[in-house]
Amino acid sequence: MDETRVPILVGSGQVTQREADPAIALSPIDLTAEAGRKAADDTGAGDALLQALDTIVLLRSFSDTSWRFTCPFGKYANPPKSLANRLEANSAKRLVYTHPGGNMPQWSVNRMFEMITRGELQAAMITGGEALATQKNAQRAGIELNWGEDPGGAFEEWGVATRGWSDLEDRHRMAGAIFAYPMIENAIRGNRGRTIANHGLEMGKLFSGFAAVAAGNPLADRRQGFSAEQIATVGSDNPYIGFPYTKLMNSNAFIDQSAAIILTSVAKAKELGIPREKWVYLHGCADAYDHWYLSDRKNFHSSPAMSKVAQEAFEMANCTLDDLAALDLYSCFPSAVQIACDEMGIPLDDPRGLTVTGGLPYFGGPGNNYVTHSIAEMMNKVRANPGSKGLVTANGNYVTKQSAGIYCTEPTEKPFLPKDPKIYQAEIDADKGPSVTEVANGDATIETYTIMHDRKGPSFGILFGRLSDGSRFIANTPDDLDLMLEMTSKDYLGAEGKVKGVNGVNVFTPG
Repeated sequence: MDETRVPILVGSGQVTQREADPAIALSPIDLTAEAGRKAADDTGAGDALLQALDTIVLLRSFSDTSWRFTCPFGKYANPPKSLANRLEANSAKRLVYTHPGGNMPQWSVNRMFEMITRGELQAAMITGGEALATQKNAQRAGIELNWGEDPGGAFEEWGVATRGWSDLEDRHRMAGAIFAYPMIENAIRGNRGRTIANHGLEMGKLFSGFAAVAAGNPLADRRQGFSAEQIATVGSDNPYIGFPYTKLMNSNAFIDQSAAIILTSVAKAKELGIPREKWVYLHGCADAYDHWYLSDRKNFHSSPAMSKVAQEAFEMANCTLDDLAALDLYSCFPSAVQIACDEMGIPLDDPRGLTVTGGLPYFGGPGNNYVTHSIAEMMNKVRANPGSKGLVTANGNYVTKQSAGIYCTEPTEKPFLPKDPKIYQAEIDADKGPSVTEVANGDATIETYTIMHDRKGPSFGILFGRLSDGSRFIANTPDDLDLMLEMTSKDYLGAEGKVKGVNGVNVFTPG
């Protein structure tokens, strides 16, 4: 094979910042640059590698992604250019700032490996970083930071710009992950036939395994090693965020973390003198997405896209689940892990463990960039055990955008050539859910729900329901504290009542 067209990963770097003084702490771009330099040093080529980069892909920051994390300290007009300047990567002419999505690190690896096989690039970095802990500390202390910068120039954008929720869902305040995933979780509970208390303990048991891995990872943010009971028990230090999720079941976004991975062709790696023991191959990969909006799903407890992505990745890698030595399943909330295990046939108590980092609630959930950390850590795992294989899964939006990669230090037996995702995406698209009624009136039943909480307790409820004709609707509950409290202690899945639409908002009242 032409070695200029054989793609490999050659470097990884990770940083967790714990500086308490916002005036001293690194900005997001400076933190990301530090991870980039660590990745270059990891290759053994250092500055020579940075100067050889022709492409830099920067994962979109949370401050440019969600209204919940908007930065008050200025804006980077061209983030990848600011990063390239800090790295003195003057040869990097392709500068990319991705659209949002936790799937984007793996998606970018998949696409860039294809670009190398086509001769379109020779050396590239995928990186990202967040300094939301410092941002929050500065806001609380009333400290002004200067995180604005305009180096000029333009950048490419990769991925899908469409937000994860519809206008209809937005009117009912389902405008983010903390609102969507609890509804998915309650649907899983209903499908498993569990009580609220039993399911809470099962979620705690699942995530205690992640917390245990984080306890042994020096880069993890929460290293206390929480027990199942600590994770599941509601209290002042562990309140509900969106029922049934406690604080310790939510992705931990308020951290300062950055990660970078570097990929090259085999020819470029040899030219730069990168040792063979640093090389990692991508044996299998795939990308797909479920119906974009939750309202349109066939159900809320499965993911046809995740199943298809696993099938295609294993087929491309010519291996099975049993051939894997390590796993890192995307873990923003328990539901994402449970669905991944269901769709891939992985036991929840798999002895290999389900994470190599500690997961998003305990290791840290640095916005769209977590999977860059999991790929970096998986590179460390397979390098330490040459010939072994490791699976990384990535998830964007609300169990929507799915991506996977299978990594190994051994060369692939055939050229890197994943199947075009359009071939299998059509099958997923054709499997449609029920029709959606925007303005709902009449007798109805609850399909799934959540009760959102603030510092004072229950604040509002969101639910999906079915009308008597089988169509689906989204609604809020009445502003009734006693009802919302009861819905967190008594099972309201399948509860009957009346729904009424007024001024574009449906309200469901249990009967």
